[in-house]
Amino acid sequence: MGYDMPLSMDHLGHIGVKSAIRPGKAYENFNLEWMEDVIPWYYTDLLKQITDASPTPTLPGEDIYEFTDFETLCMEHAVDKIHPDLETSGGILRTHKVGDMAFRYGVPMAMHFAGTPVGCMANVHCAAATRNFLALENHSLDVPFWQNLVTGIDKPIINKGFIKVPDGPGLGITLNDDEMKRHLKPGTGYFEPTPMWDEKQSWDDAIFS
Repeated sequence: MGYDMPLSMDHLGHIGVKSAIRPGKAYENFNLEWMEDVIPWYYTDLLKQITDASPTPTLPGEDIYEFTDFETLCMEHAVDKIHPDLETSGGILRTHKVGDMAFRYGVPMAMHFAGTPVGCMANVHCAAATRNFLALENHSLDVPFWQNLVTGIDKPIINKGFIKVPDGPGLGITLNDDEMKRHLKPGTGYFEPTPMWDEKQSWDDAIFS
């Protein structure tokens, strides 16, 4: 990779405080940008112990959806960086506000993303407007039809690790309806009602409810 492109450690799972500190020290020679999700994000005090002891920066956030939870982590300096997922952390505006809040505490913001080019462009616009933005995660480089789901944007959408910010109306893209329908999960419709999302449903809800 060379030294121009930073390397990060993806989701480590929940491995315990001392078990997280050990790799944090072991990774020091590689100068990683961060190690992700070492323990559940809501253990603020434990996260701070890891962050204070680890020379490798810590980063949580893809499963946090409340603004105040991000603020607690930043205010307590329990983590080095945050990693919200725009599609579950409140959309473009609120994720941007999360970034502004983190900036006030000196905490940079990366962004988690795994989805269609529509969600990708929403992230791109948010990232371009957020001054402490670091990098946007993407899991679709190996999906051959991914960038064909939309039109109105330069292709390839991801070019040498970068995405050009569209300047067209809205998100700057148009859905390719035929291509979208071609890749629907069998038995599902196109823009049908989604009452299953009317209520909150997550692992964190099960824990805290």
